[in-house]
Amino acid sequence: MRHTKFALAAMALAVLAGCGGTDPAPGNQSVKVKYSAQVSFGDSLSDVGSYAVGTVAALKGGKFTINGDNTAINPTFTGKNWTELLAAQIGVAAPCAAVTGLDGDASKGFSVPAKANAGCYGYAMGGSRVTNPVGPNNKLTGSALGALTYPVATQIANHLKAVGGKFKGDELVLVMAGGNDALFQLGALSSAATAAGTAAGNTAYVSSLVSQLAAGATSPLTAAQAIGAAAQTAAAQPGATQTTITQAAIGAAAVQPGNSAVASPAVYGPMVTKATADATAAGNKAGADYAAAHGPELVTAMAQAGTELVALVKNQLIANGANFVVVNNLPDVATTPAGRARDAATQALINAMVAAFNTALSNGLSGEAKVLLVDVFAVSHDQATNPGPYGLTNVSEPACDLSLAKNPLGSSLTCNGGNLKSGDVSHWSFADDVHPTPYNNLLLARYVSMALVTKGWL
Repeated sequence: MRHTKFALAAMALAVLAGCGGTDPAPGNQSVKVKYSAQVSFGDSLSDVGSYAVGTVAALKGGKFTINGDNTAINPTFTGKNWTELLAAQIGVAAPCAAVTGLDGDASKGFSVPAKANAGCYGYAMGGSRVTNPVGPNNKLTGSALGALTYPVATQIANHLKAVGGKFKGDELVLVMAGGNDALFQLGALSSAATAAGTAAGNTAYVSSLVSQLAAGATSPLTAAQAIGAAAQTAAAQPGATQTTITQAAIGAAAVQPGNSAVASPAVYGPMVTKATADATAAGNKAGADYAAAHGPELVTAMAQAGTELVALVKNQLIANGANFVVVNNLPDVATTPAGRARDAATQALINAMVAAFNTALSNGLSGEAKVLLVDVFAVSHDQATNPGPYGLTNVSEPACDLSLAKNPLGSSLTCNGGNLKSGDVSHWSFADDVHPTPYNNLLLARYVSMALVTKGWL
C-alpha cells in the first residue's frame, strides 16, 4: 500500500511539474499565492553556492550535487538543487548565496573573506547545524576547507537584520536542517569509540603477550613482572609503537631463567599473532560497548536540536511576520551510501536519532497554520526501498568519482561533469555519500511542490 501511495505521488508530481505547479483544476492555471521572494535556511542540501570561491570555484564546484550545467551530457544534469528548482516553479528570482567565503588553509586556496551579498536570500550553508556554529569541515574541526557553517539561528538573525527585522509576509520561507547535527555527533561518537577501542586493544595486547612470554620461564610470575615493566617503559618512550613495545617485551623475556628459547621468531611469532587477535577482539568489544553506552545521548541531543529548530520557526520566523514557512524533516539518513556503509547497530542508532529529531518537529509544529511540514523521510525511505516508480536506477552508490585523482576534496562540493563515474549515472540518487544528484533534487522539489498544492499555497 505504501509503495503504491508513493508511486502515485511520484506520477502526480510529474504532472505538477508539467503544469508549473498551478491549480490542478482544468482550465484554472492561476497561482493561488503570489510570492515576492524565496528565503532559505539550512545546510548543504539547500546551499546554492556559499563556498563557490577560491579553489572550490577553480575546481568547478560550489554546490553539493553534480555541479554545472551539463545538460549537454544528460538533460538531468542541470546543476541545480531543490531550492533553485522550487524558485523557478513559484516564479521568483533564482536564489543566490547570502554569504560567500571560506576560512580555511590559504596555501590551498581555501581562505576567502566572507562576503555578504545584498539581495541574496539563500542562507543555507554546507556543514551548518541548527544552533551550534561548529559543523563538519569548520576550521575548528581541523579541516583545511574552513567551511563557515553559520548555524540556522545565525542565518535567520542575519536575514532579519538585512530586511529591517521583519518579513513582509509574502515570502516563501524554506527550512531544512538537522542533518549535520546527526553527522557531526556520529563522527564524534565514532572517534571516541575508536579511542576507547584502541586503548582497550593496547592493554589486551600487552597483557596477552606478557603472559605468553612468561609462561616458559622457571618462575612465570617473576618473569611476567619483569616483562611487563619492560613493556611499560617502552610504551612511555616518545614515538613508541607496538613493534618497539613487542621487541622490549621479548628482550626482557629471553633473559629470564629457563626462557631463552623465547628469543626465537619461531617461538615468539605465534605469541604475537595471538596477542594481536586478543587485542582486536578486546578493542572491538570496547568500541562497541562505548558506542552502545553513549548512543542514547545522541538521540537525546537530536531531539533537542529538533526542539531548537521548532523554537526558531515559531519565535524568529512566524513571530517576525513569516506567513508561509516550509519545514522539511530529515530524510532517511541510514539508507544513504554513508548510512549503508555502517554496521547494523549504527544504522539503528541513526534511525533513532532521525526519528527523535523528526518527532520533535512534528510535535512542536503541529497546529501551526503558517507552517507546512513536509515528510521528506517518508518519500526518501520509499525511494531507497522502491526506486523504480521514481525513475531511480541506483540508490546505494555515489555517482561522482570521489578518488583523490579525480576529486581532491572527495565530495560533491567539487563534483562536476568531468569527474563522474563511467556509464549513465543520470538517474542515480546520490552524488556523494550523502548528497543528492540533480535528478534527486528534482524529485524533492516536486514533492515539496505537491505538498504546497495540497496546503493551498501553490
